[in-house]
Amino acid sequence: MKTVSVKAADVKKKWYLVDASGQTVGRLATEIARVLRGKHKPTFAPHMDNGDNVVVVNAEKVVFTGNKLNTKLYHHHSGYVGGIKAVSAQDLLNKHPERVLTHAIKGMLPKSKLGRKIASNLKVYAGANHPHESQKTETFPNRMGK
Repeated sequence: MKTVSVKAADVKKKWYLVDASGQTVGRLATEIARVLRGKHKPTFAPHMDNGDNVVVVNAEKVVFTGNKLNTKLYHHHSGYVGGIKAVSAQDLLNKHPERVLTHAIKGMLPKSKLGRKIASNLKVYAGANHPHESQKTETFPNRMGK
């Protein structure tokens, strides 16, 4: 029996639409990362991008469990000495709600050229409108039943 490997030209990418309203950030991020990576397909290969495209709407309505909304901090560094900045999850959700989900999902992808390529297949929008109507998005294959 031969092992069949899918070539990059043979990969069929679908577009999925996810409504993030009322969903927990981490649990939603794991499902989206799984689909972006292509682990839901029988043709999964860890060395290539055979995942699907995901469009997330209503990112401003995601939910944190416990007291994470007030205590969780997101850090970034300017590159200068003493240039570390921190912003709470509450502030980031108010100013840039799409960054909360993007940060959570990118953290679950490989830290390599492939991971950056896969991350480009993710589109996150704060509101209910998105410019990807012509891609004929499908319902998201969510294992959690929501």
